[in-house]
Amino acid sequence: MNPVDRYLQHLAAERRLSPHTVEAYRHDLANLARLTAGKPLAELGAADIRGAIVKLRSQNLAATSLARQLSSWRGFYTFACRRLGYAGNPCLGLRPPKAAKALPEILSPEACARLLDGPAPATGDGALAARDRAMFELLYSSGLRLAELAGLDLDDVDLRSGDAVVTGKGRKTRVVPVGRQALDALGAWLPLRLALARDTAALFVSQRGARLTPRSVQLRLDRWARQAGLGQHVHPHMLRHAFATHVLQSSGDLRAVQEMLGHASISTTQVYTHLDWQHLAKVYDQAHPRARKKS
Repeated sequence: MNPVDRYLQHLAAERRLSPHTVEAYRHDLANLARLTAGKPLAELGAADIRGAIVKLRSQNLAATSLARQLSSWRGFYTFACRRLGYAGNPCLGLRPPKAAKALPEILSPEACARLLDGPAPATGDGALAARDRAMFELLYSSGLRLAELAGLDLDDVDLRSGDAVVTGKGRKTRVVPVGRQALDALGAWLPLRLALARDTAALFVSQRGARLTPRSVQLRLDRWARQAGLGQHVHPHMLRHAFATHVLQSSGDLRAVQEMLGHASISTTQVYTHLDWQHLAKVYDQAHPRARKKS
């Protein structure tokens, strides 16, 4: 087995990364081989890596994409030094250009209320409407990722205790609270699910009884947003962002939000403090007599 395949096997079997993520690493390492004219990876030095970065920058590659590729290369060499006897990591000390952090789009509490409290789009099937409402209430109530929602099984949610066991990135599990309205919506959906589910443990199923796909959840949410007249494209991650921002604005407890979101690093969660500051700055500009711009 060649070094790259051994590394990818390590990512899949030991680090338990998803097939999609492993494939992304494969692509990045193949790109490194292309950028260095097929020179054996064990023979690459810092100058070769710098040359590869220069070539990527000449292609107007986004700073975030460049950073991801350098991270993939660095991870491979870290593994190769520990497991494969490579002499050194040529990526050490090299830094990609900094990218401006884009703040995530969120929905206001009023927009969330319009989405979740309004009438469901006409489907001709009350079970699907109940399922959709339960899904979207749960996304907003507990800050789930789309894949986490789609991966939920029936036994993962406990209506009595009011919590759910979620499997996140790297197959790490966490327990999240489920709000009252989400519990009510789930309670309305579960009896209707019995007539649809066919030999599956999935919590949310399609009209044909199979586990609902992430893409189907996206399409249903977009339809609900249009029905609510929100005037913007709404995707599932916006409800996760809304959950984090609204909880942080009310509680100020960054660590608690980090735990509920399943972030490995609190620096990832800190983006929501910037969103909160944006809100405060807007209020200040509108309310303070000396903050108004001169016309």
